[in-house]
Amino acid sequence: MQNRITKLFGIVYPINQAGMIWCSGWELASAVSNAGALGLIGSASMYPDILREHIRKCKAATTKPFGVNVALLYPDVDKHIQIIIDEGVKIVFTSAGNPKTWTSVLKEKGITVVHVIANSKFAKKAEEAGVDAIVAEGFEAGGHNGREETTTMCLIPIIRQVTNLPLIAAGGIANGTTMLAAFALGAEGVQMGTRFVATPESSGHQNFKNKLLETQEGDTQLTLKQLTPVRLIKNKFYKEVEAAEIHGATVDELKTLLGRARAKRGMFEGDLEDGELEVGQIAAFIREIKPAGEIVRDVWAEFLEAKERLCRVV
Repeated sequence: MQNRITKLFGIVYPINQAGMIWCSGWELASAVSNAGALGLIGSASMYPDILREHIRKCKAATTKPFGVNVALLYPDVDKHIQIIIDEGVKIVFTSAGNPKTWTSVLKEKGITVVHVIANSKFAKKAEEAGVDAIVAEGFEAGGHNGREETTTMCLIPIIRQVTNLPLIAAGGIANGTTMLAAFALGAEGVQMGTRFVATPESSGHQNFKNKLLETQEGDTQLTLKQLTPVRLIKNKFYKEVEAAEIHGATVDELKTLLGRARAKRGMFEGDLEDGELEVGQIAAFIREIKPAGEIVRDVWAEFLEAKERLCRVV
């Protein structure tokens, strides 16, 4: 299959792996890219020198296209951008900030830029900034999310109405049938995060991966909307946040409760009680850890099978 997404990135399958903090280093990104999809290094949890190391290791592990996800709110984002340029990375996904700040800088260097949005207002801003494609991420997704709580099924057709840019759907996608549904809504590619956490190549802690496999419907919740909304597994830390919000905690009080390195403690170090555990609602569907390349191939085979099945029904 060739469409605007596969041509834009030079990949076989219109699938990319999300750039997840503490879970998507060079091993996962290179494994996804070697399978014919697009792997992304998640730079938001990396010091600049660590990012450079991961980029170099990824280049050594694959000759296929890969990219870097850059959270624009990261304190040293200028250093990250310079490293990406210096190391010759060809694809950048930006998120959590204003795309106008860096898109032109990156595109002047011949870099393909994709921006992650959660509403039509920022889709228009991303297009005005000159991005090459958009990721529309629904409320189901793990990690940082949109305040509007718009589900993927509603968001994708809304975004398709306001822009003709190549569109990637994210949030609640983990197999071929959900990928086909996203295409029916107007997407041309899909981004999967939670599904790729449950892989041997993910840099997430094994405790975190095992917890993901145990997650049921209703076990995650979007919280911390006064700061930056984030979907978490309900654990001791989540319950402390919930109690604080119910009692009217201020932004400063919530920041104090969050503290430093909370996400690292949970996802990278495996503290399942006091750590921040970011996964999407689709975790309730995932019940096994599989190699990233196998996931890519399975999702694509399921997509084709579901497409044929749907054609027979219609």
